Amino acid sequence: MIGPDCTLDSHVTIKHRTVIGSHNWFGQGSVIGGDPQDRKYKGEPTFLKIGNNNVFREYVTIHRATGEGRSTVVGNDCYIMAYCHLGHNVTMHDLVTMANSTGVAGHVTIEERANIGGMVGIHQFARIGTAAMVGGFTKITRDVPPFVIVDGMEEEVKDINAVGLRRLGVNAEERLALHKAVKIIYKSRLNLTNALETVRREVPITREVDMLLRFEERRFQGKNGRGDQP
Repeated sequence: MIGPDCTLDSHVTIKHRTVIGSHNWFGQGSVIGGDPQDRKYKGEPTFLKIGNNNVFREYVTIHRATGEGRSTVVGNDCYIMAYCHLGHNVTMHDLVTMANSTGVAGHVTIEERANIGGMVGIHQFARIGTAAMVGGFTKITRDVPPFVIVDGMEEEVKDINAVGLRRLGVNAEERLALHKAVKIIYKSRLNLTNALETVRREVPITREVDMLLRFEERRFQGKNGRGDQP
């Protein structure tokens, strides 16, 4: 089902069990709602759900989910550039920007306002946090915290995403608190438990700092079984 005021350029393919909202634009050659590239998939009915006001540029591919009744989901106001791929069971929140030729594996979650550089490869089950920025050509095999810049083959947290935070209206004092929290968690030699305790003790707990702490606490509690190191 395709909602009102959508634009399909030449040679766009919309496959079955795809539900599309309004005012979406699909570039030439894009394939939307194809079967998942997953050995576990046995033809069970699965879905792709796309919201409103998204742009999918040339030759973007998005696959339906694996697992009967499950969905790959794209939110609203996302901008996905040419040759990107979203795999099965991906959940993409609102206002995500993804540059050319990025590949997103199955079961990845990308939170709102994340900005993904070109030629990035994101491993299955990873999570990209709110307003995070991933530099071009980066390999992502673990979760990317919210509000930070991650870059390079070592997936290094560089600092806060200051430009993105200013655009969100986060003031200088709040950015400084987040910068201090990021420095303690990712640049000190403290293990994650001690780093989080130090942040709670020494840093003002703004909304953004609280979101960062909760993100890392969830990871520590076994979301991906990666232990006690940031």
